[in-house]
Order: sequence, then C-alpha cells, then structure tokens
Amino acid sequence: MSSLGKIAILGGGTWATALAKIVLMNEKHINWFIRRDDQIEGFYKLGRNPNYLTNVKFNLAQITFYSNIEKAIKDSDTIIIAIPSPYVKQYMRKIWMSSSFKGKFVISAVKGMIPNDNIVLSEYLMNSFKIPLENIGVISGPCHAEEVALERLSFLTVASKDTAKASSLSEAIRSRIMNTSVSNDVVGTELAAVLKNIYAIISGVCSGLQYGDNFQAVLMTYCAKEMKTFLDAIVPMERCICEPHYLGDMLVTGYSQFSRNRTLGTMIGKGYSVKSAQLEMEMIAEGYYGAKCIHEMSKRFKVNIPIVQTVYEILYEKLRPQTAIKQLIENF
Repeated sequence: MSSLGKIAILGGGTWATALAKIVLMNEKHINWFIRRDDQIEGFYKLGRNPNYLTNVKFNLAQITFYSNIEKAIKDSDTIIIAIPSPYVKQYMRKIWMSSSFKGKFVISAVKGMIPNDNIVLSEYLMNSFKIPLENIGVISGPCHAEEVALERLSFLTVASKDTAKASSLSEAIRSRIMNTSVSNDVVGTELAAVLKNIYAIISGVCSGLQYGDNFQAVLMTYCAKEMKTFLDAIVPMERCICEPHYLGDMLVTGYSQFSRNRTLGTMIGKGYSVKSAQLEMEMIAEGYYGAKCIHEMSKRFKVNIPIVQTVYEILYEKLRPQTAIKQLIENF
C-alpha cells in the first residue's frame, strides 16, 4: 500500500471508470462507490462496467464495491470524487457525519461547479465538511476517458496546497499510459476545467455553423486569453496558461471527437434546440451548467469574459447561434 493508504473512487460513470483503470495500473486494490446495486451486479457478472467504457476489463479481486457512500469513505484514506457536478450535493447529502472526511486526502476529479451555489468543489468541501484546503486536491488535464480505455498516452496534473500529497498521488497514477505533473493552483485548476467545457461548446457551435480550422485556431487563442483573464481575476497568482491543465485540457476538449461539450455545441450550431440536443446526447455536458455558474461569477467579480457570455446567451437566453457568433467576432 502506498503512502496514500486505501484509495476510494466515488462515481460509476465514464470518468470514474477511467480513473479506476488509471489507479489500478499501480495500486493493488481500490474501494469503489457506485450508487446502483444493479450496476455493481453487472460488474460481478461481466468483469467490467456494464454501462460505461465497456471494453475495459477489471480484475474484481482488486476492487471492493460499495453502494453506501459513507461506508466507502469511512473505509478509505484517499478519496477521489468523480461524480458529475449536478449530482454532487445529492450524493453528499447521504453523508451524515462531517467527521467521515477527517484526516483524509480528498481529491476532486469533478469537471464542473456546484449548480446554483456557483462554487467549485474545493469550496463546497471546505464549507460543508470543514475539510482544510491542504487536505484537498484536484486531478485535471488533457485526458479523455475513452483514450485511457484505449491505453493512449495521456496527461494529468494533481493540484494541492500540500505539494507532498500531490506528489504522492502523482506518483501513484503515473504509468506507461499516464504522464503526471504537480501544481499548487487548486482553485485555478478547478476553474480552468469548468471554462474549457464552456469553450468546447462554442467551438462545437462554430463547427456546426461550418466555420473552418482557420477560425477555430483564432477562437481557441482568444479562449486562452480569456481563461487567463478570468483566472487571474479570481485567483491571482503566478501561472503559465500554457500548462497542460490549462491550455492542454482546453484544446483537447475543444477539438476532440470524444468531447461531449463540443458535441453539444455542434448540434446546437446545426440547428438543434439546447433541450433536444441534451436529450439526444443522453450524457451530461458539464459546460451547460458551467456556463451559468461562470456567468454569475463574472458578474459578481466584474470580469469581462465575452466568449463565456456568448455561450450563456446561446444556452440560456436562446440567442440564435449565427447572431451570437457574428456579435462575438466583432470583439476579436
């Protein structure tokens, strides 16, 4: 067992499944919380997740499954949360004892914000469970779950104020398919993960409207500049926006065929309504919720972010994509 002790993964979706594969490349055992008992039963029958990344086989002797989230946390030392942001509070309400997290290293692999609260997961964990910031980490970077399943080389950054803890987790997940790095920019890394999903939506919208690669290159350039503007306003510190967990994650989410947010945007650009595109996708595009959260934050902090504003107007104010993009180009 590593210095991280027993590692738990919370969540049964695509990203949680990819993280389980990543961790088990080096660790001998994980605890895994999955809400639905029938999904756990499917694991035992098939040796894989019956619903997500079904081509990834697991050695079930290396996994203890839980359908009780509080017990999974109690039995573990390092907790990786990989629950879609709209459902985080719903799951966490089942944790009655704030002391369940006492002394544990809690890592967010959530790529969104808590809807309506407009806060990142680290802030939610500090507020609701009194977890000190030095016991909170973030995993982020250009790393699509589907490419992890295909064992294509990917990159993740572990961010924590406690760089020793971040380094331990970084070492634990480094492998022949995973390159890792460490950062101390916890909130900035979380916000960048939210922003990149929003920027992927507008990239998809422009693709659906048949703007070409030349335009996309310029769009992504302005997205990177806007990301830096926002991060510097909210979390002022020395940072290079060209790091993988900022620019790299934004580029892969904006361009990849595996990006749900780009797919949502492409469908909207082709004429789908927002609601019909969401229903047809049958998977959560975090950028939809993130656009509203970041829009509200930008008003509170008085930060001018026209690209996010444009996505918000398309998604929530029903502004025609053609009109929205033409107006945006005038700001370039």
